[in-house]
Amino acid sequence: MQKLSIKDIISKISNKETFEAVSSDYSFTIKIDKYVPYACAAIHDGHQFRKELWGNCIHTEYERWYEEDPETKNMIQSHPIVIAGCDSRFEYDLNRSPEDAVFDTAWGKQLWYKPLSENMKDKSLRKHTNFYKVVHTLIAVLESKFGFCTVYDIHSYNWKRWDREVPTWNLGTSNVDNDRFGEAIESWRKSLSEIKFPNAIKSTSKINDTFQGNGYFLKYITNNFKNTLVLATEIAKVYCDEYDYIIYPEVVKAVETALIKRIPEHALSMHNTFK
Repeated sequence: MQKLSIKDIISKISNKETFEAVSSDYSFTIKIDKYVPYACAAIHDGHQFRKELWGNCIHTEYERWYEEDPETKNMIQSHPIVIAGCDSRFEYDLNRSPEDAVFDTAWGKQLWYKPLSENMKDKSLRKHTNFYKVVHTLIAVLESKFGFCTVYDIHSYNWKRWDREVPTWNLGTSNVDNDRFGEAIESWRKSLSEIKFPNAIKSTSKINDTFQGNGYFLKYITNNFKNTLVLATEIAKVYCDEYDYIIYPEVVKAVETALIKRIPEHALSMHNTFK
């Protein structure tokens, strides 16, 4: 893996080069082994938290981890095109608009002992801006090359805090064209429901049951590109104990193994239908 500037990353994508890199500010990674009509993203995988913010943050390290999406990059790491965040959403949230990306409060709790200075916010927002410059270039190249692109936007959510039964997988589709993509969305939901988990974990999948797909990542791509479908795909944190801070690697591996087959199959079907 190389360390590259945003300019160099954009240049390589524009020239359709294959590469693997971390941005020079270490805010995200990107891997392109081959240009294919789909990409995978794990924008909330990151747990890094800028050291100069530590002393001012009221939330504990565990509280930050609890609201992040650990292991989501590992679930998609085998695919040809993967982009993933390295920084915690508590520094800046890549799934929020620039105006809302730096939190004052997080999940009902004040985040900072003292309000952040504009300089502190700007440091974080520059990384947000750079990430979307790369995303824009990537999707533009994939759409241009293939005619249609699918983005598998992988997230996780804390299922134990719900007071009802919730699905293992949830697809958020309220901000995509359901008239155009309804059948494709349903085929992805069905495929996810068929994934087998170890440890007698049940596999169910629903659409807009727990989350509706209101993230900025999905909205940004959808609003800027007419022939790309973003599938906001949430897995309940059945792959860890969200309260005891334990990861179950055998479950993570089972998800990765299932997606190795299911994502390319679905993406090929999408490309053949909509290109």
